[in-house]
Amino acid sequence: MAGVLDAVDQRTRLAGQNRLELLLFKLKGRQTFGINVFKIQEVIQCPPLNHMPKSNHFVTGVANMRGRTIPIIDLSQAIGRSAISDHANAYVIVSEFNRKVQGFLVGGVDRIINLNWEDVLPAPKSAGKNHYLTAVTRVDGEIVEIIDVEKILAEVIGETLIVSNDILSREDAGIQSGKRIMVVDDSSVARNQIKRTLEQLGIECLLAHDGKQALDQLKEMAGTGPIESQIDMLISDVEMPEMDGYTLTSSIRKDPRLQDLFIVLHTSLSGVFNESMVKSVGANRFIAKFNADDLANFVLEYLKGDQVD
Repeated sequence: MAGVLDAVDQRTRLAGQNRLELLLFKLKGRQTFGINVFKIQEVIQCPPLNHMPKSNHFVTGVANMRGRTIPIIDLSQAIGRSAISDHANAYVIVSEFNRKVQGFLVGGVDRIINLNWEDVLPAPKSAGKNHYLTAVTRVDGEIVEIIDVEKILAEVIGETLIVSNDILSREDAGIQSGKRIMVVDDSSVARNQIKRTLEQLGIECLLAHDGKQALDQLKEMAGTGPIESQIDMLISDVEMPEMDGYTLTSSIRKDPRLQDLFIVLHTSLSGVFNESMVKSVGANRFIAKFNADDLANFVLEYLKGDQVD
């Protein structure tokens, strides 16, 4: 176990290789789940938890860690299973998503594995509409379920999708008729967050659920005419099955018909990003998920010509 915990801080540097590393863990039962190591700050045995009045039902308590108070979400309950009751033998995965730090209570932690995104597939349609999976893969002959953490956080912590009046009152807001932006994200929650934000600005959205689908759409569009006359920007997540945002960006830059497309990486992996990394993978900008005002303001500035490479 010590090897797993020590490795978390040292193995978060896979960029541009269409690869990822997953920390495998269990909740209750035999099913194995995975979370991207990029999103993990540390893994610890469950510390003493203090009850937080009026908190969401899935927040089992808060932990005081090095001067920070962190909400601890029972991940088993959050996806519709029974609560993890044996806290003494449980673990907490401390992670940063969408600019917030929280812990996920899990039953046990297994190991870290290295995968190619091509081996990670979207959640099967048989899972229905209300599932909490963003993708699945197979490890040692067994299915590993990758949880849509953004969906869970939207339900537990809440989300603000309303663009502020200060931005909507700008002269260039709400009058972006004819502007189109492609949004690429494997999380339906994340896609809708961006879509609803941009629609408040009068911007039309084209949606794709992974890099491969987006690239296929872009190539088809480029076959009918200049891509710059059809879309104004591409906003892409990084983590996606089949083809991640890095590989999508690289593929776009290699296609003469697409190479000048303005690309924004919009991801919850804010803890590991900096400007040099964004440039190294060929993107133009990085915006941390999710703040409706930040996204809206950036898009408006770019569309009016204030945002340059």
